[in-house]
Amino acid sequence: MKKLTKEQFISVSVMLFGLFFGAGNLIFPPLLGNQAGSKTLESLLFFSVTAVVFPILGVVVVAKTKGLSNLSGRVGKYFAFVYTAMIYLAIGPGLGIPRAGSLPFEMAVAPYLPNGTSIMVSRLIYTSLFFLVAYLICLRPSKLVNRMGKFLTPALLILILVMFLGVLFNNPNNVAQPLEVYKNAKVKGFLEGYNTMDTIAALNFGLVISLAVKSFKVDDEKQVMNYTIKAGVVAGIFLFVVYAMLSYIGMTTSGLNQGAKNGAEILSSTSLYVFGDFGIILLAGIFTLACLTTCVGLITSVSQYFAKLTNDKVSYNAWITIWSLISFFVANFGLNVILKISVPVLVAIYPVSIVLIVLGLTQKYLKYNKFAYRLICGVTVFISLVEALKTANIKLPLITDLVIKLPFFDISLGWVVPMLVCFALSFLQKFTFGKTKEF
Repeated sequence: MKKLTKEQFISVSVMLFGLFFGAGNLIFPPLLGNQAGSKTLESLLFFSVTAVVFPILGVVVVAKTKGLSNLSGRVGKYFAFVYTAMIYLAIGPGLGIPRAGSLPFEMAVAPYLPNGTSIMVSRLIYTSLFFLVAYLICLRPSKLVNRMGKFLTPALLILILVMFLGVLFNNPNNVAQPLEVYKNAKVKGFLEGYNTMDTIAALNFGLVISLAVKSFKVDDEKQVMNYTIKAGVVAGIFLFVVYAMLSYIGMTTSGLNQGAKNGAEILSSTSLYVFGDFGIILLAGIFTLACLTTCVGLITSVSQYFAKLTNDKVSYNAWITIWSLISFFVANFGLNVILKISVPVLVAIYPVSIVLIVLGLTQKYLKYNKFAYRLICGVTVFISLVEALKTANIKLPLITDLVIKLPFFDISLGWVVPMLVCFALSFLQKFTFGKTKEF
């Protein structure tokens, strides 16, 4: 039975970390440290629930169910089609990929352009080169492990470590008090983890990792799943350690960066403070590599899904061309437009993604039937959509007024109690009316 060597396993694990670690992962932990101040550790632990734990569990459950379509298909075929397509489009050309292409330019290049330079033209040139490189890497998905696991991601980790050590040895130690938004540090940290988009990305990356393991001629499905799970755990440890470093940077300089609007601003000022002009080069390298690795993973997974959906009538290579071009076009609207769209989209699809992961992981023990999946996911989706519309300043007559009265709605967790009630009702139905089809 073919097994992975230690070097191959480490490469796969580092590749998975690189797939996860992109734009949001880089800018949100420093902002958390900056705004949470003395409550950073508490906030970081709950941030890690939605930014580390659930993403890794997502990789595991997709490996077990052999794909997101199979997992979401337990709710129903129409739900599976719509939800899966929404996930792929959201993390792909609609939001995730353009954000990855736009952020490094906006945060690490644009601020340092000479006066009078056209931002629009400069962004066009930068994103052209960025998406061309991503496209070329994606052309050979079988080489993804070598290119990302051995080169791109290790380079990224080294650059982040250099920045962390620079802050550690300079020791600004200027920690501010938590801002009002971190009054409830646990809930705020939990919700901030949404912004990384990793839980929904994990539902796609599970398949990418399985294919990467199989590229080393590991054919036994049980072995593939075991390696996928282990790679997920290792990647999760890497994620937490890097988040801790970035949060520390934000926390220890929070007194120096009061009023910072985003994590990129914090990293930029900290780089200049610690490294001088070299900090600009360091930051540009970190942002570009972080966003490039995630961009490559997203283009690959989205293209593989749509190639399969069209039975290869539209080939994988055709899809990476399509998505690269669309993402290039959207990225040139600018980061602010992309981020404005992201909030309601994440509010709509993140909760049901968490619920599906929990259902998939506990299926073996609690043996849910189709009624349970439909009830629990249906109610979660309904409440999340109402909240997402409200976030976009769209109110539904009567419905919105009722939903906002739900417990915890004011902290964006209005779906939790109804979801738990539906869990209880599904078990009551099962034991009252007898078993229906299980999975």
